[in-house]
Amino acid sequence: MYDPNADLLTIEQISGARQVLQTSGLCYHTPVLHHVQTLCGLDSDIDLYLKLENMQNTGSFKIRGVVNQMAHIPDSAAQGQTHLISMSAGNFGKAFAYMVQQKGLKGTVFMPDTAPVNRAELIKGYGLDVERMPTSQLQPEVDRCVKEKHMHYLHPFDDINLMAGHGSVGLEILEDVPDPDVVVVCCGGGGLLGGTAAAIKLSGRSDTRVYGVEPEGAPSMYESRKAGKPVGVQVKTIAAGLAPPYAGSNAYRHNMAFVEDVVLVSDDEINAAVKRLFSRGLVVEPSGAAAFAALMSGKIPDVKGKKVVVVITGGNVTTRELSKICG
Repeated sequence: MYDPNADLLTIEQISGARQVLQTSGLCYHTPVLHHVQTLCGLDSDIDLYLKLENMQNTGSFKIRGVVNQMAHIPDSAAQGQTHLISMSAGNFGKAFAYMVQQKGLKGTVFMPDTAPVNRAELIKGYGLDVERMPTSQLQPEVDRCVKEKHMHYLHPFDDINLMAGHGSVGLEILEDVPDPDVVVVCCGGGGLLGGTAAAIKLSGRSDTRVYGVEPEGAPSMYESRKAGKPVGVQVKTIAAGLAPPYAGSNAYRHNMAFVEDVVLVSDDEINAAVKRLFSRGLVVEPSGAAAFAALMSGKIPDVKGKKVVVVITGGNVTTRELSKICG
């Protein structure tokens, strides 16, 4: 249930998560490409920086949140006495499966039946079970397993420990670009957006504008901001990783506290961004290119003459998928 008065993340929680990630040896401080506006075919008046989470372990930012989540699971789960479960269309499931394998534990991923079959096979390759079902059945099945089978659920986008882990992206951005004017982050359930924005604003950069970007076909946070509370939406987009059926409650609260606005991009604009980035040597999945798509298509306001950091969130895309997009 949504609680508008629940606590927000603190900088101590985010810094603590960063320390967990650094000592784990499983997450990397990913590179930032500096002053690449001309390389990326954008207006030379924009000072563009790309934060390359497509180069992160498991191919996306998701591992950051999972590592910190796993550091806070109950002893029974850490000792293998309690089965771990999650739900994912791909990238979180991959990161979750990788961590469960690393810890020598047992886990199951519930996956929407619209997700590509190769994503399910990849997760199975880590030794986890995968159960596919309609999107509308995912949360009820998770709830049933928690209640009846006493499994431990790691939420893919709305857990506070996960969001603190994702906040490490914001801390790294400020280490590499200490004074950004604008930071643009893709938004699915909103965990990365909320954690990154919190890290930036709580680090003293209250004047940095943070924007979230969603697909037009999955505007859960956009509609939640309009409604004044987290809501669910019908989803249909090429960016499957940005298409949960609802916005997270914790993510929504952090969005309202730390994010200037959420903008929408079309699938065509996302595809154009994937194609542009690929032509510049960057392999980026559609979900990972949404933030760049917003900048490329002029959806982010007041960027002329500004330092703009765009987070490229993932690169888990097959050659066949790239061929369909890039021709």
